[in-house]
Amino acid sequence: MAPRYMRMRVQGLAANRLRQKRTSSCLQKLDRLRWTAALTGIAHGVRVGIRTNTPAVLDDIEGRLPPGWAARASSRVDCLYSIIVGDEAPRGGLRRFHLLYADAARLARTNRMDEVLESFETDVEWSVAALAPKLVFVHAGVVGWQGRAILVPGRSGSGKTRLVEAFVRAGATYYSDEYAILDARGRVHPFARPLNRRSGDAGMERIAAAELGARIGTAPLEAGMILATRYEPGARWRPRRLSPGRATIALLAHTLPARLRPAPSLAALSRVTRSALAFKGVRGEAEDLARAVLTEDVFTRLS
Repeated sequence: MAPRYMRMRVQGLAANRLRQKRTSSCLQKLDRLRWTAALTGIAHGVRVGIRTNTPAVLDDIEGRLPPGWAARASSRVDCLYSIIVGDEAPRGGLRRFHLLYADAARLARTNRMDEVLESFETDVEWSVAALAPKLVFVHAGVVGWQGRAILVPGRSGSGKTRLVEAFVRAGATYYSDEYAILDARGRVHPFARPLNRRSGDAGMERIAAAELGARIGTAPLEAGMILATRYEPGARWRPRRLSPGRATIALLAHTLPARLRPAPSLAALSRVTRSALAFKGVRGEAEDLARAVLTEDVFTRLS
């Protein structure tokens, strides 16, 4: 599935699911299929169900569940994923595709199981991020430094993972390469999944933070810095300071539940931007920016 299509679909996902009727004809047809295995659990207050016609696929799915997942038996879920495993080899010249559905929406139809797993991982993270009842998820990379969190907001494909990786290699603590999770006090919680680095035609390369020698954050941090930046070859990091109001707007553009829960989202963002320094500017190589920001005298001078 093309990333652009995925983003378009999931941006309206939460609102659609909150009012979706479970009696849709497509979902009824799925319900009548023969499901042989299921898994239910909760992540950040969102109940997720997965069902499949092939139990073995759940072993692969468990490695793609969002951080904070806990298995929990439940007859009610907020989002339901259906995985139909097709044929690994053609039968009689025909091959049944692998299919992935989120509720009644088809996300993938492919003969490659890795594409199904990638689509599932992306969508279930979006579902949890959009529907979490007590937390605000911002599309941003996060590292910890000197007891504070550094947030790098940005869309998928904007270079967040490369920058987070550079920070971690320079000594920062890994928190997330995809989401900053904010509580009502504006503290930033970890979402320490494996880093998902784009690797050209090969798709996504998953890198465990431990492979980078990284420390992994476990405790929430107060926000210390917000870096609204984009990559330009050869650019030098010459940022301009953002006011708390402009910093809030910069984060709001990447805040998933902003439309569903505008008041708590704005409240959490405002608490973050009151305590954090915020800068905007183009950057060159990720390693150069990481060294500049994490150099002790620079960090002190900016504060």
